[in-house]
Amino acid sequence: MYVVRPVEIADIAALEALAAVTMPGVHTLPKTREKIAALVERSIASFAAHVDMPSEESYLFVLESLADHTILGTASIYAAAGSNGTYFSFRNDVIQQVSRDLNISHSVHALTLCSELTGYSQLSTFYVDPSMCDAPEAALLSRARLLFAVLAPQRFADRFFVPLAGITDAQGGSPFWDALGRKFFQMDFLDAERVIGGARNRTLIVELMPHYPVYVPLLPGDAQAAMGQIHPSGELAFNLLTAEGFEADDYIDIFDGGPILQAHKHALRTFTGALQRRVATCPAEPDRNREPPVAYAIATGADQHFRAVVMACAPLESLAVVALPVAVQAALQVTDGDTVVCVRL
Repeated sequence: MYVVRPVEIADIAALEALAAVTMPGVHTLPKTREKIAALVERSIASFAAHVDMPSEESYLFVLESLADHTILGTASIYAAAGSNGTYFSFRNDVIQQVSRDLNISHSVHALTLCSELTGYSQLSTFYVDPSMCDAPEAALLSRARLLFAVLAPQRFADRFFVPLAGITDAQGGSPFWDALGRKFFQMDFLDAERVIGGARNRTLIVELMPHYPVYVPLLPGDAQAAMGQIHPSGELAFNLLTAEGFEADDYIDIFDGGPILQAHKHALRTFTGALQRRVATCPAEPDRNREPPVAYAIATGADQHFRAVVMACAPLESLAVVALPVAVQAALQVTDGDTVVCVRL
């Protein structure tokens, strides 16, 4: 059995091992133990904090095997992007140009630096061990962040977004960065990532990035082709998020041109399909006449006691309770009569 839970200090070494895996872009774990420890400590403080409205909190989750306590994945969510500044992205715009004298009218694709995602809750840092990519626990890990938002809505905004790593080459170069960002920052993509430290809210971004629309047809072909495209390692996350209800096309990352998916919570399956059910212990003898089982993500806890698991059971839509085996109750740290949130996977 596997459980998704808040990160703990004891997980730092395991996260360090995960960070050593080659993962592109900045929306993943930091690469040094010091920065990982700071991320963990910030998450622990966020889970423990009493929150009335989203601010600087960040919540880091891990996927743990209860059999041997191995950490097999991680994912995070930031309460409010740009809470200590402004979150910058490029907005995809279409500019209409008309010449009455020549009787010509056409549309031009342009990129405009914007801060419209500031204040949205941001999903990030998703990584799951390759052995788990086809398992339902991969979907559980991605969805656990939203399940936590269902259980603790005051901690998050009504809108969410997810930046995904864009196209890079074998040396870590980005054709989009080389065509645009490099002209203003005068440094390579990986150097810029290290200088910025993954942030999209630094004042130096607005100081150096172009303030006027960038006409896409003026960019080299490989840069245009990279816009809105995800790195191959991000395909699992992309598929899970679009199945959840996130949409792309409106925004791209200012550094590598990767897609930024966004949605209102009422467009997301986890929010619209969440069922609150009371816990009951499974009977010793299963009901042989029950309907075919359905896989659900089941979660509980609006603070540091958050837990989420996957379990197959009879459809819950017409039931008042969810029957959980003793082992599942132990994983969730619940007992008979407690309330859990269930969402079909």
